[in-house]
Amino acid sequence: MDKKTQKLLAAFREKAEKLGFDGVNIAPADGIPQAGGRLQTYLDRGYHGSMGWMAETAERRSSPAGLWPEVRSVIMLAMNYGPDAAPENHPLAHLKDRSTGGISVYARHRDYHDVMKGRLKELASFLISRAGGDVKVFVDTAPVMEKPLGQAAGLGWQGKHTNLVSRDLGSWFFLGSIFTTLELPPTGAERDHCGSCRACLDSCPTAAFPAPYQLDARRCISYLTIEHPGPVPAEFRQAIGNRIYGCDDCLAACPWNKFAEAAREAKLIARDDLKNPKLGDLLDLDDPAFRKLFSGSPVKRIGRNRFLRNVLIAAGNSGRPDLLEKIAPLLTDPDTTVRSSAVWAFCQLASAEDVRSRKTEILPLEMDENVRKEWLAHPS
Repeated sequence: MDKKTQKLLAAFREKAEKLGFDGVNIAPADGIPQAGGRLQTYLDRGYHGSMGWMAETAERRSSPAGLWPEVRSVIMLAMNYGPDAAPENHPLAHLKDRSTGGISVYARHRDYHDVMKGRLKELASFLISRAGGDVKVFVDTAPVMEKPLGQAAGLGWQGKHTNLVSRDLGSWFFLGSIFTTLELPPTGAERDHCGSCRACLDSCPTAAFPAPYQLDARRCISYLTIEHPGPVPAEFRQAIGNRIYGCDDCLAACPWNKFAEAAREAKLIARDDLKNPKLGDLLDLDDPAFRKLFSGSPVKRIGRNRFLRNVLIAAGNSGRPDLLEKIAPLLTDPDTTVRSSAVWAFCQLASAEDVRSRKTEILPLEMDENVRKEWLAHPS
């Protein structure tokens, strides 16, 4: 590397650190030659579930050049969102109290897209002003293979749970990328450090890993609570427990997290009201209240109805009959997915007599197939 490039990259890294990034590495644009084939195998097996956009964008997603032919280097950046080390802030602390709901660590404050995008643009402008060329910036919204590129750049390696793991940041970091027409020296790929460990695989409540380094999204709680439309399949409801948005079990199980530190970016530090919120409070949410509570949060994007579906599953798993007074009004909610989920939750907590009474009262009026199926699934 010549001195001019060395000086440029040193200044770029210093700028990135000031903007809150915790890792800056470079991958060549052709650094993930196997990614396209692996993606196609994933799609052929149907592991993407209802995420049809993955198949639609597969060709562009397969390589950086497929998305932008002019790209020569990809700058990969990491931003830490690690939880505080206090026991009450542990990612799985919510599992101890079934009257609360668990929101994935990454979604307990501001949407990371909003936090990172502007800073990536500022970094990209900095690069152009110093070295010229053209750039494009991405944060998890375009068909970019961030995790393989992160490994090719040396930020970490894709663990057996398919997420990127870093020796410095553990599992808790976001990825952003700057595609550039500049030829920049790559920092070198990271090798796999998982060894014989399978803690992440064994921790999955729904057995979503058919094999190490393979994820069947159709069984993944993050997919089921965020991407999946309509009612959650009955076979997964009890295993979901009180996870109401995403799932951190496989990330939290990784022993490399012993090196992780708490997030230093204030907008990524968990809000107190999103750490293990009470299910009873969440069941009261109408659409305006939902939007207000989750303003600026990634949770907002799934909408009130899908979120209430998740909360109702958690309520049904809570063992708390006192929640029935909150669930009962949702049996006639305007949204059919909320109604069908309310039926399931109600039947988990109510006595046979109460189920029979409600069924007699509501079922003759109910025309939606999913809701009828829920009532008829309970023989009380």
